[in-house]
Amino acid sequence: MTGFPPAGRDRPALIGPGAGSGPAGEGPATVRVPPRAQRLCTLLAATAQAHPHRVAFIDPPHKPLWSGRAAITWTYAAAAEIVARLANGLRGWRLAPASRIGIALAGSSESFLAYLAVEAAGHIPCLLPLALDEDGLLAAVQTAGLPAVITQTRFGPLAPAQRLCRVAVRYFGLRYLAAFGPDVPDGVINLDAMVLDAAGGPFAPGPGGFISFAEGDPARPVHRSGDALLAAIAVYLVTARVQPGDRILSLLPQTDLRGLVTGLGAALVAGAGLETLPVFEARSFAATLDGPLPTRLVVPAALERNLAASRLPTSLDGIVLAHRAPGRLGPRWLTPQANRPVIDAVAFEETALLAGAREANDVALSLTYPERGHLFSTLMALRRDPDGRLAFRGRACHAGALQRDITIPETVDAWAASAFSVDVEDDQTLAIRRA
Repeated sequence: MTGFPPAGRDRPALIGPGAGSGPAGEGPATVRVPPRAQRLCTLLAATAQAHPHRVAFIDPPHKPLWSGRAAITWTYAAAAEIVARLANGLRGWRLAPASRIGIALAGSSESFLAYLAVEAAGHIPCLLPLALDEDGLLAAVQTAGLPAVITQTRFGPLAPAQRLCRVAVRYFGLRYLAAFGPDVPDGVINLDAMVLDAAGGPFAPGPGGFISFAEGDPARPVHRSGDALLAAIAVYLVTARVQPGDRILSLLPQTDLRGLVTGLGAALVAGAGLETLPVFEARSFAATLDGPLPTRLVVPAALERNLAASRLPTSLDGIVLAHRAPGRLGPRWLTPQANRPVIDAVAFEETALLAGAREANDVALSLTYPERGHLFSTLMALRRDPDGRLAFRGRACHAGALQRDITIPETVDAWAASAFSVDVEDDQTLAIRRA
């Protein structure tokens, strides 16, 4: 089986009054986030009910070449139906509520459906980077204490399901291993068959949130609550201003805070569509970018110079350049236009994502003079100490090292020092370095 069977306008943005009414980056001083009871899966279901035919996820055309699976364009209604079926199947596993389930998938529709199904089953997704080798996966599974992992059988020359079978032999705590096909190995639960056999149903209550790994290090799992995830998405959308029905085209791995907030999270909170290119190929990227829908492009910041030298289509409504700390913030080759803002989004490991639009609420200016920067009420605040060290405060920055028993503490309104500081020259932040 190479794909799922088919299943049988404008939701208001959730980030403050006047969203989309002004230039990028000039958001309100207060930010509205979805209620704390909301999760990404419930946002998917809400849009599916209100706008069932709106596009949610788009697979790249060349997906069959590296996954053996068909490329499908998913409406919100179809995606919600498959998520409900998968969640019902996952609830059949003998796992305690709010268990941690690993997701080792390339960033295509299966990744998003699996993430949302884990949430809808009442569990917590743990994002496992596919770049990890067998020993790295073993360390990640053990450190995060995962009783189950969802993966796929093919990713180019890799065979993730076979690799995880070997991990399961070495770690008896891994009780359930499931994969999207084709050619699911013996002993691995076939998720395509689960979709065909399971019926949909109501979503189970759950804590939301997710687990990721700081800098992809399997020894450093980080937990972020559902409330903190929604707050981080809301703060980002104040600058990014994704609109219902837009298309987000992302080249980022969907395995950490940076990728999740700018990709799946932004799409579901805004009611937009998400398209990814897990395997980059220049010709396919050019064809995909030149589409008719209003598009918000999200790329690693290292591609800025290449984009500046390229012909960009008129349908491109914004460019998000994703950085990681530590690193430099220049030089700059892209200049924002009236109808095409350029946004820098800097990830400080898994703690915070700071976004700013050039010539508006610029990230470099915010890092140099946090007191002059854009304010996000209680959701996120930034401070630079005299020695250049940065500190964060607020719900959008509430994440910490994974504990054996996950509890959801109340967000403490206190400054937390980060591992980073900035170098300021001529009243500009040119680089972020480790403190």
